[in-house]
Amino acid sequence: MVFIAAWFTLVYVPIAHWVWGPKGMLGGVGIDGYMGLFGFGPTLDFAGGTVVHINSGIAGLMAAIVLGRRKHYDTAPPYNIVFSVIGASLLWVGWFGFNAGSAVAANFNAGMAMLVTHVATATAAIVWALVETATRGKPSVIGIISGAVAGLVAITPASGFVDVKGALAIGIAAGAICFYACQAKFKLGYDDSLDVFGVHCVGGAVGALLTGLFAVEAIGGKAGSFTQVLAQSEGVIVTLLYSGVVSFVILKIIDRMMGLRIDEANEQSGLDLAIHGEALH
Repeated sequence: MVFIAAWFTLVYVPIAHWVWGPKGMLGGVGIDGYMGLFGFGPTLDFAGGTVVHINSGIAGLMAAIVLGRRKHYDTAPPYNIVFSVIGASLLWVGWFGFNAGSAVAANFNAGMAMLVTHVATATAAIVWALVETATRGKPSVIGIISGAVAGLVAITPASGFVDVKGALAIGIAAGAICFYACQAKFKLGYDDSLDVFGVHCVGGAVGALLTGLFAVEAIGGKAGSFTQVLAQSEGVIVTLLYSGVVSFVILKIIDRMMGLRIDEANEQSGLDLAIHGEALH
């Protein structure tokens, strides 16, 4: 809870202001003719791909590094696949409100945002399953819903700027790239149990960059171009650097002051039993 309060204040609020706030240095909302921090134009982020997903995704990686690995982290099976499917289904439906609701009106932009959200998500789920089949010989349910979440994440910054063709391209890229990004933890050894970095940070970056390529002027007022890709890159890099460094510092300070990990005995028995005296079997 201490981390949440500190991170929200010192990381989320500044980045949200930079992208969405009046006269924010990345987005330039409210500044006519603003060309962004380095002159490439404002960073486009319709519903939070940079502000929410890249931001929290890199913070999640820092938390995984500072906390360290769980015992037997690489052999633990998914706890409950049925619960996971239910949760992913609720996410899929709820994301329509997340993206389409960012239009703040029941209008064309909201309808298009809902359509491209659904297309990108379904595409990413299928592509993830295909890549997983090619790599491992068979698709998994956890993989398919992970692909769907990757699609939801990637289309978030683009949902108010792209058409269906752009959504298909973003879904394909998210499904394939996020699959491989999630394998990095096994090679590099960090313990990211929910693939927050591989899905949210990498997926958010994929969506943010491709927004610059596939934006349609008739939909969001901006046309895709190399210059816009540079503007998107600017937002991605600034967010990664600022959020990564400040999140790491916050975690290290809290670890020094009060500690971040429980003891080994409680970790072995599980937090449900250690904290609540009960567990779901």
